[in-house]
Amino acid sequence: MSWPRATNDQIGGDFLFPRVVIAGVQSGVGKTTIATGLMAAMAEKGYRVQGFKAGPDYIDPGYHTAATGNVSRNLDCWMLPEACLKELFLRAAKGTDLAVIEGVMGLYDGYSGRTEAGSTARLAKLLDAPVILVVDANGMARSAAALVLGYKNFDPALNLSGVIFNHVGSEKHYQTLSEAVAEKTGLKTLGYLPKNAALKMPERHLGLLPADEREELTAHLNKLAQAMAEFLNLEEILSVAKSAPPLDYPEQSIFPAGQQKKVRIAVARDAAFNFYYQDALDLLAAWGAELVYFSPLVDSSLPQNIQGVYLGGGFPEMFLEPLARNHSMMESIRRAHKKNMPIYAECGGLMYLSEGIIDFAGSFYPMVGLVPGKALMQKKLAVLGYMTAEVINDNILAKKGDVLRGHQFHWSILADVPGEVNCAYKLSSEGNPDSQKEGIITGNLLASYLHLHFAAHPHLARNFVVSSLKFAAQNIN
Repeated sequence: MSWPRATNDQIGGDFLFPRVVIAGVQSGVGKTTIATGLMAAMAEKGYRVQGFKAGPDYIDPGYHTAATGNVSRNLDCWMLPEACLKELFLRAAKGTDLAVIEGVMGLYDGYSGRTEAGSTARLAKLLDAPVILVVDANGMARSAAALVLGYKNFDPALNLSGVIFNHVGSEKHYQTLSEAVAEKTGLKTLGYLPKNAALKMPERHLGLLPADEREELTAHLNKLAQAMAEFLNLEEILSVAKSAPPLDYPEQSIFPAGQQKKVRIAVARDAAFNFYYQDALDLLAAWGAELVYFSPLVDSSLPQNIQGVYLGGGFPEMFLEPLARNHSMMESIRRAHKKNMPIYAECGGLMYLSEGIIDFAGSFYPMVGLVPGKALMQKKLAVLGYMTAEVINDNILAKKGDVLRGHQFHWSILADVPGEVNCAYKLSSEGNPDSQKEGIITGNLLASYLHLHFAAHPHLARNFVVSSLKFAAQNIN
């Protein structure tokens, strides 16, 4: 099949960015399977595809990246200001043929039940992007039309442009679904996926199994791409994406102009620590950071000639034995802290820097010991949701009085923390306005369960680099 290439052609001061949002009626309907499969199928046909993920999730973008060869980006319309979000989209989509944006939860689910803030629907409207709705058709026939009609009528301002059905029993089942939707809603059905356990993404306690841990991922993506080519109308989906109107660039950029003073920041990146927003890393680099990646699992020490350390989230609880055995790495981090090197740790990074981690079975594994307390795994999710953080003590990222937006998602709690600790934040959330203290500061170390997106508050990246530059100036040999 020979298709005309979709390009970022300019019309006046605006640019065409073919784009489509893959949304779901709820979580678990197959958004990631279909969005990732669509990316893989389009990439296989020679299109330059850029993946995006609505919301704060770290795992789904890993699948997008593997499917397209381009690093997927998060677009969280609660954490990120509108102009910032639009800039991040345009920076990544520029030069590609198709942007596929995977939604989060159900189409209209977000920060609260009162507004569309943080929802896939809000993101689609901010980007003026058409939406394709994924519906789980298992055990459903004509009733699917009533469901789709409700989603269409709930917000007439949303550009709902088509439907894809998942878990379809047969071609006849799909025909029944299509006829009902066409009659009652006027929407196109753009294909379906049959019931096939082999297409399902494997899961564990924090959601999908990360792409980095799947040795058979390439074969699985090939299988997904083949299924999409067979069961979806890819040409019609591309037409939907190309129907998106032109976009213009924001007047001001969150990225600094010109050359910045250089500094080297070590970033933990392996199977245990891999929860990072690519745009946040790009922002650190724009402020002058040379990012040097290392593995707390296998490397014997921190990289040489560094002036800062960044330990992101991940799954340290799944790699406790190798982490606990790597004494030389932990000692290297302790030495860096003793020198007052800036160290920033989020969630899994906090767990690693604690006195130790107590796993689901109650076994204790000693860790770095720079953060007072032990990370205790819980039998159920401990915290999930967006957080507003008031900074209550100066630290390497922010000043007292700053107000930040972030999110938490973890199965552990920090236990046995002494009464007197220097906390970083007061946190509040939707439905729970009473603030609670969180985050621990010890010298130039900041460790917290709170995940921050530096692009939401660009001064955080700048301050991290500035803190590292100050350390470098104080430690010139």
